[in-house]
Parts: sequence; C-alpha cells; structure tokens
Amino acid sequence: MRHFGRLNHVAIAVPDLEQAAELYRSVNGNITTVQELPEYGVKVVFVELSNTRLELMTPLGDHSEIADFLEKNPSGGLHHICFEVENILEMRDQLIEEGITILGDGNPKPGARGKPVLFIDPQNFDGTLVELEEQ
Repeated sequence: MRHFGRLNHVAIAVPDLEQAAELYRSVNGNITTVQELPEYGVKVVFVELSNTRLELMTPLGDHSEIADFLEKNPSGGLHHICFEVENILEMRDQLIEEGITILGDGNPKPGARGKPVLFIDPQNFDGTLVELEEQ
C-alpha cells in the first residue's frame, strides 16, 4: 500500500488576497507573485515557510467554488490540505479500490505549481478536502 508523503501546503480561502498577502508578508516576508488559475476559478499566492507553504486563495470570476466557500465563511478559513505522492495515478487507483471518491473526472490536472493534482471528496476524510500533488 502506498502512503501520502509530506505535507505540501495548507490552503486558506481569503476574501481579499492582497490584504492577506500583505499580512503574511509582514510576518514572514517570503510571498510568491499572484497567479490566476482560471481552470480552478481562483487567484493564489504562496507563503513559503521553512517546512511547508500556505496557499492563500480568492475567487477569480463569478463561478468559483471559492466564492461559494466564502459565502458560507465570509471571513475566510481553511479550505484544503495538500499531500505529496510519488505516483498520482497509482495512488488514485488504490484509493478508488478502497472506496475513496476522487472529485471531478478522476484525471489529474496541473495545479498551481504545474504538477498533476487530484482532490479527494471531503466526506472520505472527516470533512476535510484533501489535495494530492505528484512530486
């Protein structure tokens, strides 16, 4: 059985990306430039930490799932956690075999860092949305 690797990042939905980035810049200083990811309906920046990173995300456009999240949580909050995996297709197949639901069409798509990612239905992990990123 394959296992999840190290924690890649923790994603936080924020209502104002520039304000949130400035806050984290003031306490950490190491922030990436803003990326627009229209395929996911988000704008993101990463806060680089010594042992992981934070992904700050805000809606891009009117049909963003993050907009729905922020409607329910207007101040923002924890959106998902991301774990690294060696082979995302093998992990996907193993998880499906174990009865875990992969969101979307089940095929990996490039994430914010260009690497293949998948999301696991939160109902399978105690209400937590889990992203897997191939390393």
